[in-house]
Amino acid sequence: MAALAVAAGSAGARRARYVLLRPLLLLLGPACLLAQQPLTWQQVQARFEAANPVLQASALAVDESRAQEITAYLRPNPTFNATLDQLALFPGSSVPYRPLSNTLPVLSLSYLHERRHKRELRRDSAIAATEIAESLTEDQRRVLLFSLRVAFVQTLQAKAIRDLARTNLANWENVLEISQTRLKAGDISEIDYGRLQLQRVQYQTDLQAAEVNLRTAKIQLLQLLNDRTSVEQFDVTGLFESGENLIALEELHKLALEKRPDLRAALQAAGKAVTDHQLAVANSSTDPTFSFDLGRNPPVPSYIGASVNIPLRIFDRNQGERLRTEIDIRRTARLKEAAQAQVFADVDSSYQLLASNLKLLRDYRTNYLSAAGHVRDTVAFAFQRGGASLLDFLSAQGDYRAIQLNYLNLVGAWLTAAAQMNLAVGQEVIQ
Repeated sequence: MAALAVAAGSAGARRARYVLLRPLLLLLGPACLLAQQPLTWQQVQARFEAANPVLQASALAVDESRAQEITAYLRPNPTFNATLDQLALFPGSSVPYRPLSNTLPVLSLSYLHERRHKRELRRDSAIAATEIAESLTEDQRRVLLFSLRVAFVQTLQAKAIRDLARTNLANWENVLEISQTRLKAGDISEIDYGRLQLQRVQYQTDLQAAEVNLRTAKIQLLQLLNDRTSVEQFDVTGLFESGENLIALEELHKLALEKRPDLRAALQAAGKAVTDHQLAVANSSTDPTFSFDLGRNPPVPSYIGASVNIPLRIFDRNQGERLRTEIDIRRTARLKEAAQAQVFADVDSSYQLLASNLKLLRDYRTNYLSAAGHVRDTVAFAFQRGGASLLDFLSAQGDYRAIQLNYLNLVGAWLTAAAQMNLAVGQEVIQ
């Protein structure tokens, strides 16, 4: 019975601990799941578009511009006026006090009639402003997406360099174990073994620097995602390698002219300038105000009347605004030409950078990587058997480390150049 009581008490204590720890487990559960599931580029992009505050603010700016379309297309409000005149407040002593006997009540209604399609032109100008805002929002998304892609590539590059540093350090630990055995056997001197131990510091430094660079890249990526996940729990995954072929330059030019949102915004600004000039010319015309009134004027029982108020535009004919909008047409045309030239320059420079990196990467893949590995293995085999000097061994190891690191940096540079090409074209032409 005592054993059963102890077992029951232990079960109750376990249940109590579970009840107390359950909220903590629920809080830590999503974080642990997130740490176990690295995000792909598509998932990172989806989170970026859903959570980035700059993109959200740009979308709200477009909504504000759409609200201004409503304001621009509103009709003028009619004016209602009520008048009560000729109140006899101080009649003579011989006249009976009748203050309302000669009262003149007048009710009037007036309305401003806009001519020359001013209302429609205001609406067209507001719609053009909304289209420009949409294009600029898309252009801001294009620029931010480039920053996101660069941060994603830098994270993958930092992970690859960290893995290389770990491999190099592990290989060097193996070299030290073999060299220690040779030292005990009298096959190498203590000086040579000491120099090998000092070389280990370089590989430890490489690993530590790689860890710091990886954390920094993750922090930049989390900032763009507006994510408060800890660096240790956040990770991304993807192919860290370059492509082999390039799209034809003429096709890239054509795509950029069709897809670049900043160029589209420049074209839309040129069209809006024409609409604004038409509105300025229309605003120089005269808008009459029509009025209708109803009243009573004793001894007449009641009457109705009508009037037209026409401003005489003798001095102010909107000359300044007409001239400004006419100049703005020429200014936006020049900006459109400048935007087109910038598109071609961006595509050309990105293409040349991609081609240069691709040429170097091909050389590394066909020659340098295999040659560095072969030299390192050959010299290491000879050194372990006394057929090569320590200087040759250290030189071969350093060359292999430098070639591998340069290759990873070249892959990162190629992926960054690919993101720059996507930025220049205005869409992802290179994944």
